[in-house]
Amino acid sequence: MKKDIHPDNYRPVMFADNSSGAKFVINSTIATKEKAKGDDGKEYPVHFVEISSASHPFYTNQEKTIDTAGRVEKFKTRQAKAKKSK
Repeated sequence: MKKDIHPDNYRPVMFADNSSGAKFVINSTIATKEKAKGDDGKEYPVHFVEISSASHPFYTNQEKTIDTAGRVEKFKTRQAKAKKSK
């Protein structure tokens, strides 16, 4: 690997997924304030993320449905009001 091509703050950082609880240790330059212990017992700077490959539906093949019946009913009532106004 070439020398002196990475910034000075390029170091291993733990990314913790808030949705699934998964933790990944990846080299990064992201600024962090907190630290946490990894599975290997070492302490790493930690950055919390809302979604990662461990919780994203594309990678997990688990589809999440969010109140589809309520959405459909709202659409039908709006459609009925629109027809009445014509």
